[in-house]
Amino acid sequence: MIPLLNEEKINYALVDTYWRVKLFDEIDSTQSYLAQRGADLRTGDVALAEFQSAGRGRLDRTFIAPKSSSLLLSFYYEPKRSRDVWGATALIVGSSIAQLLGDEFSTKWPNDILHATGKISGTLCEFAADGVIVGIGINVAMQQNELPVATASSLLIATGNAPDRNDLLVALLSQIKKELELWESGVDFTAEYSRRSSTIGSKVRALLPSGEVWEGRAQSVSSRGELILDSGQTVSVGDITHLK
Repeated sequence: MIPLLNEEKINYALVDTYWRVKLFDEIDSTQSYLAQRGADLRTGDVALAEFQSAGRGRLDRTFIAPKSSSLLLSFYYEPKRSRDVWGATALIVGSSIAQLLGDEFSTKWPNDILHATGKISGTLCEFAADGVIVGIGINVAMQQNELPVATASSLLIATGNAPDRNDLLVALLSQIKKELELWESGVDFTAEYSRRSSTIGSKVRALLPSGEVWEGRAQSVSSRGELILDSGQTVSVGDITHLK
């Protein structure tokens, strides 16, 4: 049986008061919940759910997972960096997830987490109020027949083990806090992100919001979180496909 999330246990285990987790048994969207709070938001506010009825990912894609099978959360963060580099937040969070899960997991620009068995996790970052709302979905205990798409996977499928989501969340938030604080202190995140990236060095197709399509080899990421192709073209927002 999958252990249920426990708000009291999670907040106690986080030790300090940087993170404040509020758990919902069911909600339309943790991302929307935080967005609606507006000026009441503070850095470290976390909305966590056992089930989302209207969960969404990047580019307005829907995301629905069976109840208690995934780790579904959003948090609010006000970066202590200039707004022009806030786009890096998505990559730092993605890199944090990959670091926590282990070397067999990689990032796909900007913030998907991949395993040989498929996509494990996705992240959505949206500017709101004076900061960023970051939504995270990690497939934890999904069986093969519960996956939303054929290219998805879960920690259970990838590793044979479904970790306790309470422990996973505490470790994840601690890792994210550490990486964001390093970035705020001026540490360059791009080397660590690139080391864990399956996109860097790959030939890719970028579908831009305008409908324009670019192809090239992904060369690096910028300090703003943009993907730079070998042609010199820079992708700030788009859907990336790895080409064989």
